Amino acid sequence: MSLLEPIAAPPDPAARAGFVACKSEDDIARLLLRPHFPPDREILLLAGFDAYARLVRMERAEGDASGRCVIPPGCWIRLLGRGIARVVMAHNHPSGAPWPSDADRRCTEEATLFLRTLGIELADHLIFVERGHFSFRTAGWI
Repeated sequence: MSLLEPIAAPPDPAARAGFVACKSEDDIARLLLRPHFPPDREILLLAGFDAYARLVRMERAEGDASGRCVIPPGCWIRLLGRGIARVVMAHNHPSGAPWPSDADRRCTEEATLFLRTLGIELADHLIFVERGHFSFRTAGWI
């Protein structure tokens, strides 16, 4: 090992491309979603928008005892019964690591398929940390 070698493997290039710094966040990320995430526990938000990109409803799920967020069926039922055309999923990583876990990727794939079956688009899945957020859409994973 030399001083020039990285200590850990860097994230793959698509993941690196998916990171958006706080100063570059759009209004939805910065003003609508970011204020809902506490620094000490994981929270998941589902934001539903109509065909005119107007926010119709937001649903919130708290992390369970393991710290993982599970989307209860009731959240989907309350969100989707309102003429939703597009959904943005967002959650935070209190650890400060913005990169999605395997569970995050699986959850995104499952939500995409579920919503597509209903004719609804998963617009993005954002993972917030203090210095910015990771966007599945920006990384090209949605």
